[in-house]
Amino acid sequence: MKAFFQWLASTGWFLRLAPRFVPRLDRLVHRLTRGRLASSRVVPALLLTTTGAKTGRRRETPLACLPEPGGTILVVGSNYGRPQHPAWTANLLKNPSAAVSFRGSAYPVTATLLDEGERAAVWPRLIEMWPVYDHYTRVSGRMLRVFRLSPMR
Repeated sequence: MKAFFQWLASTGWFLRLAPRFVPRLDRLVHRLTRGRLASSRVVPALLLTTTGAKTGRRRETPLACLPEPGGTILVVGSNYGRPQHPAWTANLLKNPSAAVSFRGSAYPVTATLLDEGERAAVWPRLIEMWPVYDHYTRVSGRMLRVFRLSPMR
């Protein structure tokens, strides 16, 4: 099943169409199940709430994620392989205070953009979880931003 979704996520038509419907579907499923079920059980997913860098408005973005030991979570700004970084990454760069809804729990987090060394250290684990990130890097022509979300104590 996972191999099928990886293939699907790397097709040209999916890269063009997915940004229009996948986030809406993921948000709906997240709300209906209170974060206990993602639209796809292929990879862990969360709902990230940021403050808009330009508007100051609250923005909710469903994202694949990689939970780490100790409670931190990694998220990748893939933007479905598009050339520009996704808006949520600019939001976190301007205001790293955010919130997540993950596995039925909602809590505040602080986001940290990983530097080159930190990113290199976690990239193999991210690729193991979702190999399509390498494809997105190639087709986008950019280094995908990786953030670590740390729960606020």
